Amino acid sequence: MIKVAIVGGTGYTGVELLRLLVPHPEVELTAITSRALAGKPVAELFPSLRGHCNLAFCEPDTEQLAGCDLVFFATPHGVAQAQVPELMRRGVRVIDLSADFRLQDIAAWERWYGQSHTAPELAAQAVYGLPEVNRDQIAGAQLIACPGCYPTAIQLGWIPLLEAGAVEAGQLIASAASGASGAGRQGKTELLLAENSDNFRAYAAAGHRHLPEIEQGLRRVQAEGSTPASVTFVPHLLPMIRGIHATLYARLQSDLELQALQELFERRYADEPFVDVMPPGSHPQTRSVRGSNMCRIALARPDNRDTVVVMSVIDNLAKGASAQAIQNMNIMFGLNEKLGLESPALLP
Repeated sequence: MIKVAIVGGTGYTGVELLRLLVPHPEVELTAITSRALAGKPVAELFPSLRGHCNLAFCEPDTEQLAGCDLVFFATPHGVAQAQVPELMRRGVRVIDLSADFRLQDIAAWERWYGQSHTAPELAAQAVYGLPEVNRDQIAGAQLIACPGCYPTAIQLGWIPLLEAGAVEAGQLIASAASGASGAGRQGKTELLLAENSDNFRAYAAAGHRHLPEIEQGLRRVQAEGSTPASVTFVPHLLPMIRGIHATLYARLQSDLELQALQELFERRYADEPFVDVMPPGSHPQTRSVRGSNMCRIALARPDNRDTVVVMSVIDNLAKGASAQAIQNMNIMFGLNEKLGLESPALLP
């Protein structure tokens, strides 16, 4: 059994981790931390876990966490940097769901996240936890930087095209929309039901902090000498709870027919258990991945012109966060990658 703890278990990614970990046959959940709620039963805050989790929240004690095989950090950006170094010195493996170790460019991280980075040496050695690209490195990693939600949906949609050099990498456009849970479990006026319901809006059109993560990941899969991937990324807020729909646009380098593009994606993801390349003419829906670790992708070439459109849908709390973190855990500990993640999506 893998002894596991969660640091920061009171947010949406924390409770999603709990939902997926408590029935996992190879996991012993030993601690869930929260300074503000220490001593409060987890099931009191999250009644959905009554009968499944008997733990109470506790202080994030280093000695207790150091006795675990693996610690998940589901904390705000900047928190993991302070605690992860000591745990790693003690041989604990870490999966961080925040952005603390995703970017290799520390100056860019500090600019986008508005704070100083206190553990740049760990960012340099962290493995980016996108299994469809870094599976081998994940298996031997001590520190995993779990990808963001938008970056997961967008990268999986473009990777086959960029690996093949099939599109003009300098002119990529991503229009992506997320449910309100992507903003976290916090009180904000713009997330109130009366503000968000019956409404659809863009935000951060001038620049979103997931942009450098997206471009970093895309550039890593490109062939040497290629024009570096450059993305115009505009996120939107959907009046729903969970899910991301990313619509991606790219200009083709050559006159590839839609069938050839379809075959390119099918070959690339043929052995990937959590990427579903849908049949030609499909339009993936967010509800088809709700609560699951699946990414569903479909392609179009409007009016047979020189633009390819990729539609990519994920659950932002699952494949975009907690379920992908557990997929990484399974790989790290030599388990079946799909263990604990095979339930179909929730419908309706």
